[in-house]
Amino acid sequence: MPGTVFALANQKGGVGKTTTAVNLAACLAEAGAQTLVVDLDPQGNATSGLGEPTGPPSSYDLLDGAPLEDVARATRFEHLYLVPSQPELAGATVELPERPDGERYLAEALGGVRERFEYTFLDCPPSLGPLTVNALASADAVLVPVQAEYYALEGLAQLTRSIELVRARLNPVLRIGGVLLTMVDGRTKLSSDVAAEVRRHFGDLVFATEVPRSVRLAEAPSHGVPAIAYDRRSAGAEAYWRAAMELVDRRQLAAA
Repeated sequence: MPGTVFALANQKGGVGKTTTAVNLAACLAEAGAQTLVVDLDPQGNATSGLGEPTGPPSSYDLLDGAPLEDVARATRFEHLYLVPSQPELAGATVELPERPDGERYLAEALGGVRERFEYTFLDCPPSLGPLTVNALASADAVLVPVQAEYYALEGLAQLTRSIELVRARLNPVLRIGGVLLTMVDGRTKLSSDVAAEVRRHFGDLVFATEVPRSVRLAEAPSHGVPAIAYDRRSAGAEAYWRAAMELVDRRQLAAA
């Protein structure tokens, strides 16, 4: 079975998008799957969260025509590879719209990625700019982290419309691969109400696993490691491990 490319996207910031990309990738790599993270956010949080320096070579070079094998670097975690970010990537938001077919540069650059990697995660910026559009045009599926808070559904409605537009214009195979509830505080009625509402709207697309608020999960990026390498027995690490195993099952069902 060829590999699957997932875009981690949500137009709302602060929902755990990068945390989800890094931790799902780390769990799947630990399980033995060849896994790649492509950091498409100029802030480079996925890059630093894996303890790697920013580029070059980076995702900016990938969008400028550099071969994937020249920019994907092995991390210190077995089976886990990274295309890092660099601050100059912000310039791509101006340059890409000026290029012919600028919405599909990443899709062309990732041409052979499914043969080399079982899972590829594209960590998008928190906006529907040219970088996110390129990711959606490249991906097989979108993973949507949703913070269990009041404005969650508003952001989801906007993202759903954006996905439909990209599917119609650029990528007819694009689908929502899953919605993951993050930063869930089981002690509050708000979290449980938002979770119930998200499940009512999206049904089986919502992961059974919910990622709780976790101090250890929040601390891990400052040490440059995923949660399972920082404190694998923490509630956050265990939740991402379960979510990763759910993703394996979802991928197999989608391919069946």
